[in-house]
Amino acid sequence: METISWQPVLENELVLLRPLEYSDYNELYEAASDPLIWEQHPVYNRHEREEFNSFFGESMASGKSFVIIDKKTNKIIGSTRYCDYNPEESSIKIGFTFLDRAHWGGSYNFAKKQLLIDYAFQYVDTIFFEISEKNVRSQKGNARLGIEPIRHFMKDIKGKKYRYITYSLTPELWEQAKRMRA
Repeated sequence: METISWQPVLENELVLLRPLEYSDYNELYEAASDPLIWEQHPVYNRHEREEFNSFFGESMASGKSFVIIDKKTNKIIGSTRYCDYNPEESSIKIGFTFLDRAHWGGSYNFAKKQLLIDYAFQYVDTIFFEISEKNVRSQKGNARLGIEPIRHFMKDIKGKKYRYITYSLTPELWEQAKRMRA
C-alpha cells in the first residue's frame, strides 16, 4: 500500500505551502495576532499568546500542518492543515486555516485551497470542511468554490458545544468550480 505524505511542499505563482516547523512560531504568531481574524471563530481569543500556544502545539502535533507563505514577500501569512484522513471512506478534511487580513478577499485563499485540494484528490474521493455557523467569511468562500453544505452538527471545543456545518467537495464539483473561475 502506498504511503501518502499529508505534508508535502506545494506551490503556485502566489503561495508556497510547506510543513510547519517550530522555528515558524514567531512569524506565524505575528500573522495570527490580529483579533479580527478570530472574531467569527469559537476560539475567538486565538490572537492571545496562551491560546495561540495551544493552537500551535496542536498544529505541530498533527503532522499535517502547513505555513502559508506569500511568494511575493516571502512572509508567512497564515497556516492550514489536513486532518482526519479516512482511507476506508476515501476522505480527508482541510481546516484550521487562517490568513492575515492583508490577504483576505483576493486570490490568496483560492490559490492556497487549489494546492491543497488538487493534491488531496490524488488520494481521496471526498474532501470535507467543518466551519462554525458564525464564520460567515469561510462559508462565503466555500460557496464561491462550489463546496456544498451537507449537515449541521454540534462540535465540542474545549468542553463547550458550538454549531458547525460540514461541507463536502467532490472532484466533479471542484472541476466545475475551477472552470467557473477560468
